Amino acid sequence: MNIIAELRHDFPVLSQSIEGQPLIYLDSGATSQKPQSVIDEINDFYSKNNSNVHRGLHSLSENATSKYEYVRTQLAKFLSVNSKEVVWTSGATESLNIIASGLTCDLNSQDIILISALEHHANIVPWQQAAQESGAKIAIMPINKQGILDIPAAIAMIEDLKPKVMACTHASNTLGNINPIAKLIDAAKKVNAITVIDGAQAFLHLRPNLSQLDCDFYVGSAHKALGPTGLGFLYGKFKKLNALSVFKTGGEMIDKVTYESSSYREAPAKFEPGTPNISGVLGFGAAINYLNKLDPIVLHQYEQTLYSYCLNQLQAIDGIIIYGDTQNNIGTISFNYRDEHHYDIATLLNSYGIALRSGHHCTQPLIAELGIQGTLRVSLAFYNSHNDIDTFITALKSSIKLIAG
Repeated sequence: MNIIAELRHDFPVLSQSIEGQPLIYLDSGATSQKPQSVIDEINDFYSKNNSNVHRGLHSLSENATSKYEYVRTQLAKFLSVNSKEVVWTSGATESLNIIASGLTCDLNSQDIILISALEHHANIVPWQQAAQESGAKIAIMPINKQGILDIPAAIAMIEDLKPKVMACTHASNTLGNINPIAKLIDAAKKVNAITVIDGAQAFLHLRPNLSQLDCDFYVGSAHKALGPTGLGFLYGKFKKLNALSVFKTGGEMIDKVTYESSSYREAPAKFEPGTPNISGVLGFGAAINYLNKLDPIVLHQYEQTLYSYCLNQLQAIDGIIIYGDTQNNIGTISFNYRDEHHYDIATLLNSYGIALRSGHHCTQPLIAELGIQGTLRVSLAFYNSHNDIDTFITALKSSIKLIAG
């Protein structure tokens, strides 16, 4: 674990102070911090290699193109898939929009789109749009009072409704629940449903093997996995990916253009029009390199130890209410203190240098099902420490004391 402690020094933002207090960053679910190697890679591109990709024969362009496509290969290997099945997008949100939009023309009024009650708005609203345009119906896989997906009920819905699409998060951004998506994917495959998995929260903590999961589509965001903002990926089985209708048009994704008509290239180019986020891709490559040098088992064990330590400390405070699955969790804790507003506590915690999230976390339907207005959310990563937790708990107790008067 001493090796883990040393990794913290790779993240320059963690050394600063907020409100005169050392920064305690507990908001990695919103965006992870970036190691210096990622920052250096982005700076290096703009200072030494800045050029467009796939367009020039000069050395700068060829070097940029080579590095850009190498990162696609890196990510494909990380996910255990073929590089032709990896599309660069602006983030998980755009990836889900590409899938939903691309499937709309294949949906009709007899079709069911099945999603879970845990979904981020990005895995709800695109399906609502698809349903409105196609006439398809949306059904919801239920959760229990604690906010845990009811797996027997979900599988029964898959078997009974035989949905055209089953879309589900791998891990909840609000509660941290790890869903048993292998079971859901297996059930969905038996009824020939298209499976779409939101892996934005799971990618960093679970390192999914997509060949084993055998889902049709899987999406993620670089910035939640040590990489830069404004970049994400869309994985799709090659035939399923190419069967999607075009989402955006422009240069690079075309095969031939005349004034009368156009034809398009195969994936992944089909979904990558215009100049891409080149620096973002290269920065994400540095993030993947960083992760590849670390033992995933050691990191996972450390994160789970840290999570348990934080959970136990919170549960020891009278009046704390914790939501979600505390047994199968990526390291995220959503909680409230009695009936106090989460915003007030978060504001006080900020004065102690504690950075965490408060609100509905872009999961308004989930929050409504839990019968609350929102939560405070602690989302951990391997660069956090036990000292971070101790400082947070001390600040929380002080904040509660101030509020309770």
